[in-house]
Formats: sequence, structure tokens, C-alpha cells
Amino acid sequence: MVLDLIYFNYGGENYHLIGDMLPGPDKNPAFLQLYIHDTANEISNRMAAYGRTGSTEKIKRQIVEILKNMLDANNCYVGAFRSARERLEVSGAGRRMRLVLASGRSTDGRTYNLPTENDVAALIPGDFEKSMENRDIILESSTGKLQRISELHPAYLPLQYPLLFPFGEDGFRLGIDIGFLDKKGRKRKTITMREFFAFRIQERFGESPIILMSGRLFQQFLVDAYTMIESNRLRYIWLNQKNLRSEHYDKIVDAVAKGKGDLSEQGKRIYIPSSFTGGKRYMMQHYLDAMATCKYYGYPDFFITITCNPKWPEITRYLQKHDLKTEDRPDICCRVFKMKLDNLVDYLMTGTVLGEINSGKCLK
Repeated sequence: MVLDLIYFNYGGENYHLIGDMLPGPDKNPAFLQLYIHDTANEISNRMAAYGRTGSTEKIKRQIVEILKNMLDANNCYVGAFRSARERLEVSGAGRRMRLVLASGRSTDGRTYNLPTENDVAALIPGDFEKSMENRDIILESSTGKLQRISELHPAYLPLQYPLLFPFGEDGFRLGIDIGFLDKKGRKRKTITMREFFAFRIQERFGESPIILMSGRLFQQFLVDAYTMIESNRLRYIWLNQKNLRSEHYDKIVDAVAKGKGDLSEQGKRIYIPSSFTGGKRYMMQHYLDAMATCKYYGYPDFFITITCNPKWPEITRYLQKHDLKTEDRPDICCRVFKMKLDNLVDYLMTGTVLGEINSGKCLK
């Protein structure tokens, strides 16, 4: 039996790189260079750059042209790249130019303003400016080097997924207002990266769910989003080690008291607290909680497992309605599974099917 299952998997660290505006000598244009270099043959260059050698799947020229025209008409980043091409043609190939994709925004995200070409980019001849922010993306005309894009840059997502963000809408950025007043006196007034992605993958009436209906690309988007959230959390832990490692300061003092003169290895480790989901301390804390329950109440009587069935009617009913496969909407499978799991736990803990329950642990 052969399973026709396609899934997206990451290994190692996830990061996005961006190159120069112009290709090197004797090299074909690729990625953003297709918007700037040899635009007279742009469609042919695109088909050659992204066509797989030996593949039986042929790229349709008509579709490529339609997508190109759509992005030209609507995407602010494409407009910035086109403007850079015009300036480079006027100034000549020998003139050094830089295209700066700004990380700051003058528009208010709460009003759903689409960024304009002037908001996202500026073409600067000559040298760098000291006023440029560290997260700004600075594209050289030709250096042969790649640079990393910060996950906190608003262009991180629209540059990677132009078909999912056809208007060049901002991805996550720092300082997005939460948009409502919290009666409980919430101190944080801005949304987190996790809250941003939770908002983006919801289906709403009156909106075209481009991201949700993108099939395999949606899988990549979800994995990309998760790695962004996790790397952002790890960055916070790394930058706040002084606060998080206060409990380990005594160990360094003890090392000095014991006569260890070389402290080069003392304190270099990055301590990940138990609040980091999936970390060693996180798992150990849950394990100790479970063992403490067993110590107090005794050995457990039941060990019950539940797995997700992609053929559940709640899942298949939605997928058939939109002509999708199970792997195309992992979020639907997860949400249905979570609802059934919570319902089962509530039924077992509050019902009488297992008799009176003293204690129970649910590990997800």
C-alpha cells in the first residue's frame, strides 16, 4: 500500500537570505533580480529559473504572465524593484546604488492600510547613512554576497510569499497595537508573534482565504511561522539571561569559593527556563508534576490514548466542501482533535463512566 502523502519538513535553523539587485558576471538572474535585470525577457527568465530539470510538469507561460502583471499592478515591493531598475538604467551600470527596505512604518496597522512604495523602500545612491536601522534590508547593486533578513522585519513574509501577500501586506512587526482595552489591566499593549499568526490563519466572512487555500505552500507557511515564533522566544531568552539566570549565580560564586580560577566555562551556557514549550526544563517540570500526583494518590488505574483520525466527519465535511486534502489543512485537523480531546477529558473527569476520579493528568 502506497500512501500519497506530501508533507513539509524543516531540519536545522530556518532563515531567509536576500541577494544583490543585479546578477554576477555570466550568471542568470534569479529571485528579485528578475524584476530588475533583463526585463525584456522576464517571463522566459522566470520559467528557466524555476523550471525543474527533467520534470514532466511544464510551467505555463500564460499563468506566469498573469501573475507577473498582477504583482506589477498591486505589489508595493515589486513597484520598488521596478523603480530601482529605472534608476539603474538612467545612472548607468558603473554607478553604485542601494535599495533600502525600511523596517519602520508610517502607517497604522490597525486601520488596515496597505503599505505604499514610498513606505517600504528608498533608493539611495552612494554610501550608507547612519540613520539606517539595524533591521533595514540594504540591497547593493552587485556585491556577490547574501544577507539575512530579520524575522522582525515587516517584509520578511511578503518577500518570501509574494503570492500569499499579493499587495505586499506587512508581516509581523514590533509594536502592533492590541486594538482593545483589557479590563483585567493587561500590561502588554501590543500583540505577540504567536497572536499575529493565530489571527492570520483564521477564515473570516468577506475575506478571501488566500493563505488557507494555498495547499502545500500553506504547509511551508505554517512551519515557517512556527520557527519564527520559536526563534523569537529563544532570542528573548538569550538577551535576558541576567534575569533568567539569577538562580544560577550562586553556582558561580561557589566555583570561586572552591578555588576555580578559570571561570571561562562558568556561566557561558544558555539556560532555557521551564516556560519555553518543549524545552528540557519544560518536559522535566511536567514529568515531576505527574510523579508527584502518583506519589500522593498512588499508581494510575487507566492509561488512555487518543489519536486524530483524518476521516472524522467534521474534518472530511469541511475538506470536501473546499476540494482540499487532509494535509492541505493541518490546522483544521488540530482544532478538531483539540475539541474532541477536551470533550473526552471533561467526560471522563466529570462523568461517571470511570467512577469517582481522584486525579488525572492530560499530556498533549
